[in-house]
Amino acid sequence: MLRFWPIWVLLLGGLFYWGLQRPDKSELKSVLVGKPAPSFSLPLLAPYRAQYGAEMGIREGLGKPVLLNIWASWCIPCRSEAPLLERFHQQYKDQVLILGVNVQDSEAEALKFVQEYGLTFPSVYDARGRIGIEYGYYGVPETFVIDRHGVVLARHAGELSEAQLRGYIEQVLR
Repeated sequence: MLRFWPIWVLLLGGLFYWGLQRPDKSELKSVLVGKPAPSFSLPLLAPYRAQYGAEMGIREGLGKPVLLNIWASWCIPCRSEAPLLERFHQQYKDQVLILGVNVQDSEAEALKFVQEYGLTFPSVYDARGRIGIEYGYYGVPETFVIDRHGVVLARHAGELSEAQLRGYIEQVLR
């Protein structure tokens, strides 16, 4: 076994090098990229109903780019990301719809989260896990970037940085 150690070192080194060369791990491949975003309509959380109605979602002919952000109140990265999403919503709300989808949560906890962070971008409540089936997300937070024609441009797993969010918004506004 000891006489083969140079081979093991080379194999492990090669594996390490391959791992470093992988593309951005936060941008997951998705069968949805380049295809129409699955349509859905889910109940809006109570604070948004007066402005947007009882339900909201992705539908054909929306005419506006969408950043579909999947979140949960117990998710630590979601807590870090929420103020950033709110700031970008305030800046781009006339051009881009930031739509939150609360998953794996109680509605009461989702409402506390919205109030705690003062979120004014609309969020729907997915009690039955429909988005998990339709979009195939891996966890929270996860964001799908959808152009004004309803085509999924990108899928981002994990917390968005300011630079990443700005890049996605610039991408959909081109």
